[in-house]
Amino acid sequence: MSKKIIYLLIVIIIVGAVAWFWLYPKAPQIEVKNFDECVKAGYSVMESFPRQCKTPDGKIFYEDIGNALEKIDLIRVTNPQPNQEIESPLAISGEARGYWFFEADFPVKLVDGNGFTLGQTIAQAQGDWMTENFVSFRADMRFTIPFTFKGWLILEKDNPSGLPENADELKIPVVFQGVPEIGETMTVKISLSDSRYVNEPYFDCSRTIAIEREVLKTQGIAKAAIEALLRGATEDEIAQGYVSNIPPGVRLQKITIENGVAKVDFDEQLEFQVGGSCRVAAIRAQITETLKQFPTVDNIIISINGRTEDILQP
Repeated sequence: MSKKIIYLLIVIIIVGAVAWFWLYPKAPQIEVKNFDECVKAGYSVMESFPRQCKTPDGKIFYEDIGNALEKIDLIRVTNPQPNQEIESPLAISGEARGYWFFEADFPVKLVDGNGFTLGQTIAQAQGDWMTENFVSFRADMRFTIPFTFKGWLILEKDNPSGLPENADELKIPVVFQGVPEIGETMTVKISLSDSRYVNEPYFDCSRTIAIEREVLKTQGIAKAAIEALLRGATEDEIAQGYVSNIPPGVRLQKITIENGVAKVDFDEQLEFQVGGSCRVAAIRAQITETLKQFPTVDNIIISINGRTEDILQP
């Protein structure tokens, strides 16, 4: 084969390669703005702390781990880890400096992405806390069904003085198991206790006010409304005097509506540390008024683990 033919073939191959590069449809460029999007795009992840994800064009995104690095010399959580999937009941463990405790414990709470308190508990020291060294702690928490895909576990330094300069907290992100990341929503109403006139004579403990909530679109609208009720009030609502007397962490176990009667069953958390006739009346009113928004409901029967007698006693 002559050199001219060889050169001609080489030129044809080069021209064909260039034409293929410019004319062949290219896969759409995936726009990545954060660590989660980088992982979903299938790019490489470095198992550091925090984890790092690198895109083909060299961009590096770091996993959001809250303030875990900032507080690592004060408090460390071994379970759950940042962005770990969690479900109720949640076992919490780790270690903290002795001065993070007071009387061998400190408060812990779980909030969803909208700031609703889903559960609260007390972490207990597993050894002598009168030290500046690290002391192991443990806690168990039941929490209500969240609305958002992600939330925050907040471990607060016990602060008996109440002074802001003595306050501190570890805040780590968590993922709620079984909660969809996105979805179509609808609006329902929940009933919060109206405590604006609590100091007036003859205050009605069962007085409520209807507040709108966004929930995931579903055929079980009454169930969605009760679950929204169990998530409680926002900080702004509380500041206005609209509060929830239902304890944090309550779970709805079952709800049925037949012949105008709604039967709603909760777990034992509904009556945990609940006392006083006024609070009991407020809890019943919140549940009852939330369900009465539906035209198919005339009467409500409240139960705890299937029991209807001797529940929510003053």
